[in-house]
Amino acid sequence: MSPDFRDLLDLDRTIHEPARLMIVSILAAVESADFLYLQRETGLTKGNLSAHLSKLEAAGYISIEKTYRGKVPLTLCRLTQAGQAALESYRLQLSSAMGGEF
Repeated sequence: MSPDFRDLLDLDRTIHEPARLMIVSILAAVESADFLYLQRETGLTKGNLSAHLSKLEAAGYISIEKTYRGKVPLTLCRLTQAGQAALESYRLQLSSAMGGEF
């Protein structure tokens, strides 16, 4: 199967951004993750992570729950079914563009 690089034009730009791809990949591997865990794993600043989470939430790819652990604020993030489907679609499109080798 030969690669069709035109498939790259159809990639989901929301997920294709490296920081957001990193976030959804992390969330795909866990039930949920708190903000500090995501910050530590991605190496993003608080403001940058917050901006990317907002874009993913607006796209319906993640859900964000703000709560408290004792008196400390806790922000939990989860990948939605739409987010799981978008990540899988992204992976398949990228694989197709690379000739099925990804």
